[in-house]
Amino acid sequence: MPIALLASLRRSVVASVDSHSTDVTAGLTPAQARKIDVFRAVPFMLIHLACIAIIWVGISWWAVGLALGLFWLRMFGITGAYHRYFSHRTYRTSRVMQFLLAVLGNSSVQRGPLWWAAHHRKHHRYSDQPEDAHSPKQDGFWWSHCLWFLSRQHYCTDLKSVPDLAKFPELMFLDRFDWFVPMLLGVSCFTLGGVLAAAGADTSSWQLFIWGFCVSTVMTAHGTFTINSLAHVWGKRVFPTEDTSRNNFWLALLTLGEGWHNNHHHYQSSARNGFRWYEIDITWYVLWSMERVGLVWDCKRVPETVMDERRRLLTKDPLTRTATAS
Repeated sequence: MPIALLASLRRSVVASVDSHSTDVTAGLTPAQARKIDVFRAVPFMLIHLACIAIIWVGISWWAVGLALGLFWLRMFGITGAYHRYFSHRTYRTSRVMQFLLAVLGNSSVQRGPLWWAAHHRKHHRYSDQPEDAHSPKQDGFWWSHCLWFLSRQHYCTDLKSVPDLAKFPELMFLDRFDWFVPMLLGVSCFTLGGVLAAAGADTSSWQLFIWGFCVSTVMTAHGTFTINSLAHVWGKRVFPTEDTSRNNFWLALLTLGEGWHNNHHHYQSSARNGFRWYEIDITWYVLWSMERVGLVWDCKRVPETVMDERRRLLTKDPLTRTATAS
């Protein structure tokens, strides 16, 4: 193995503890940096393999309930926190709530808030262009779905893209030690199973760990990944954006509203992705409720000019609409 790759492997091990401690691409050629970091990929593969353990730990209402509950809760951590707050700043909140939102997003095991926001902002700057980290148009389904973040090229956090977030030491801590919150969640699931079992419930420590942490994490991950991959190839286009983003009802249900991807790419500043009442956007309903009770405020709405443009596009004749969507 070349010395440069051995040195990169050592940096990967160090970076797995403190992701800001070293540049895992130092000394590598662009082609080498683009390759999958096997060391970093192992945990991702192991958590998928762990789901097979449901054969041995069994199933219970406790297990299914915890898995689904953590799936939807952590999906909101991605959609409502990492995406609509940290990436796009579509609403305002207190510093305490900001930290809690970051913890919730971090619990999804999708790296830290600054890493997530920095990559997403770059995605919008270069959507479907060669610089886009996860474009199915450029690199195909599997790269855009999950391989891109396993490469050394996309491991580091670009702090220059998130100066508004990097000034908060608590967010920097979560981003540097992005394994800490997921570890606490895994331990909590295991402990909860033991406590419930001791109280006579039909479950166990390992059952709640496998279902509540492993199965739920894999579900949340691939639900999120579908927006990078499928939402650029499957669905309808209302707005003639310069990328291939599409609206997809089924993906919107799965991801609490992120499936209205063409809407979002046309107007990124709104806290609401479902522009019309029939475009179900559960993340927006939660944010609206949080705004009503004062947990967040100044949620940005869709301007009437954007809605007027949408109405004009939808009232065009079918041939014109087909041409616009192509």
